[in-house]
Amino acid sequence: MVMSAEAARNVVGIIGNVISFGLFLSPVPTFWRIIKSKAVEEFKPDPYLATVLNCALWIFYGMPFIHPDSLLVVTINSVGLVLELIYLTIFFIYATTEGRRKVVRWLFFELVFFGGVVALGLLVFHGTTRRSLFVGILCDIFNIIMYTSPLTIMSKVIKTKSVEYMPFYLSLTNFLNGSCWTAYALIKLDIYVLVSNGLGAISGAVQLILYACYYGTTPKKGSGEVELSAADRV
Repeated sequence: MVMSAEAARNVVGIIGNVISFGLFLSPVPTFWRIIKSKAVEEFKPDPYLATVLNCALWIFYGMPFIHPDSLLVVTINSVGLVLELIYLTIFFIYATTEGRRKVVRWLFFELVFFGGVVALGLLVFHGTTRRSLFVGILCDIFNIIMYTSPLTIMSKVIKTKSVEYMPFYLSLTNFLNGSCWTAYALIKLDIYVLVSNGLGAISGAVQLILYACYYGTTPKKGSGEVELSAADRV
């Protein structure tokens, strides 16, 4: 018996939810390290700040009055939003004063921006087609930001020839997540899901290649690596 396109899409979407959940959980070792050391070291809040806004926008996109039949998009992004806020809370607790200010500034900006998107989407654009276009384009922009936010870390990897501050599992799940949601978008064409996640799969692949290239040159703990200056910390 041949599976229908809709059934196949649901199966891939469920797999995508599982992989996305893994993506959202992948920073757990990083934040456990922060808790144990009581310092954020060189870890940046950028990927988590980007993901908060990204999740909020995709939840709005998946609402029936914006883009019908997108329940699987809403469920996983709701879980992701909660987890990212937990990560940022931990970061805030152990960050420097400047790091805390950065988190507060960006969360305030994101709240105001999201409120503006909701107002425009509901009051200015009418009908699911127009609303999907407006919100979908914004989702693509910020999904791309989420996937490419590790670029600052990638440049540090190349500069220092060390992958210490680029978590492997985050890169792996980025790649798997982008690939799965790309397949989901192709089964029943959803151009907004396709564009950003296709680029996300490419971004994840590049991160994995960098990891493979520089894993061998990464200083091991206790090997006497040079401590980074305070100016390089958040």
